[in-house]
Amino acid sequence: MQRTITRVLLVFFGVVEAVTGIWPLVTPAGFYQDFPGFRTGWVSMDGPFNEHLLRDFGGLNLALAALLIGAAVIGTTAVARLAAVATVLFGLPHFLYHLGHVSHFEQLDQVLIVVTTGLGVVVPIVLLLIPGRRVSPPATR
Repeated sequence: MQRTITRVLLVFFGVVEAVTGIWPLVTPAGFYQDFPGFRTGWVSMDGPFNEHLLRDFGGLNLALAALLIGAAVIGTTAVARLAAVATVLFGLPHFLYHLGHVSHFEQLDQVLIVVTTGLGVVVPIVLLLIPGRRVSPPATR
């Protein structure tokens, strides 16, 4: 069982991250221009090629990889489902963006982009649908 302070810190940090994650999904231009919301836009100051956003994207993918591989190592259904939910929350907006922004690519690239980003949604949903392993009670003599 976790200590209360651990739970409080996890919830607090989770809420901060949720707000930071929801804002650019709801109003990308507003996030780009105004983040953090109380000072000059920190993201837009980096210019059109935005190394900051690319490093954040890379870091987020590494964090998701750690969660997914960690879930496989830990081996519990609850952690696997948590990792799958986290992957869907990342993959769905990513897929929806690419679904609407492929017309400027060659046809083969359009198909590859839609299929690969779609797998980022379909595979974790399949993981969510796989039933957990039933634990049999120990045999009695």
